[in-house]
Amino acid sequence: MNKRIPILSIIGILLVAAGILVATCVGAKTISLSTVFDSIFHFEDNLDMQLVRNARLPRAVSSALVGGILAMAGAMMQGVTRNPIAEPSVMGMTQGATLAVAIVSTNATFYGVLGNTVAALIGALFSGILVLLFSMQKASNMSMSRLLLAGTAMSTFFISMASVIAMLNNRSQELSFWITGGFRTAGWNQVKLLLIVGGICVILAMILSHKINIVSLGEEVAIGLGINPVKIRFFTIILLIPMCAVSVATAGNIAFVGLIVPHIIRRVVGIDYRAVMPLSFLFGSALLVWSDIAARMVNAPYETPIGLFTAMIGVPIFIALVRKERS
Repeated sequence: MNKRIPILSIIGILLVAAGILVATCVGAKTISLSTVFDSIFHFEDNLDMQLVRNARLPRAVSSALVGGILAMAGAMMQGVTRNPIAEPSVMGMTQGATLAVAIVSTNATFYGVLGNTVAALIGALFSGILVLLFSMQKASNMSMSRLLLAGTAMSTFFISMASVIAMLNNRSQELSFWITGGFRTAGWNQVKLLLIVGGICVILAMILSHKINIVSLGEEVAIGLGINPVKIRFFTIILLIPMCAVSVATAGNIAFVGLIVPHIIRRVVGIDYRAVMPLSFLFGSALLVWSDIAARMVNAPYETPIGLFTAMIGVPIFIALVRKERS
């Protein structure tokens, strides 16, 4: 066993715990640590404790869960496509969910029937099927450049369509939340959704991690070991669809988390996805919790889009990976 894995696990847990604690204390109004603990264990009906329990704590937990889910989704996608620049936002899956939310939010009838969560699921399903069609090819015929270009084209098209819909319906300001991402609307209902849907998908993904690990070694190796790589890609992308949907329904379109974190984790612990996936979840959680803190504090009392911080880290890494990519 790689000796770095338990050390990284402890560091990741500490970063997430510290981030959630800081997120509940800081903001437009600073709240003492003792009040935070009292609001959890000895709740009283006063303004500070209500703020912690009903606003800051669910927001912090939501950011941790979304970050973990997106980072693990990126690791899974990179593993089955053997493409270091594959991740839900680069491949258009989160943007597809964002477009569906934009369509539903401008129509009261659709919104009443579907709501953001079901709309995001439908959008992620549609874009996920498109990704699936590209990734189901054999590795010998699958060009990283073609997969990347297709994903980038889908991402741009979905976001452009969402913007047009918002402009035509005078909903541009509202849609900006879904395009840039954020946790302003996160509450305990979103936490429950993430825990139930995301939790089930994460458990199933870990069960599948051994086979993802084999597929990541190459088509011939997988077949030689009795694994059908096409089947594993199919099941993996089916799992990615609800993972992306609940993330977008909670936080909008947050890019590059699934690119940054797995890439760094692989550099440290190697290409064993049985370790890369859970560690990506931990450090994805930490990244998004601390990014959300920065989003609230940089221009307080106004919020900066959280996507700005993930993009500032992700874009240089993305460019570096593209430069290394060989068609």
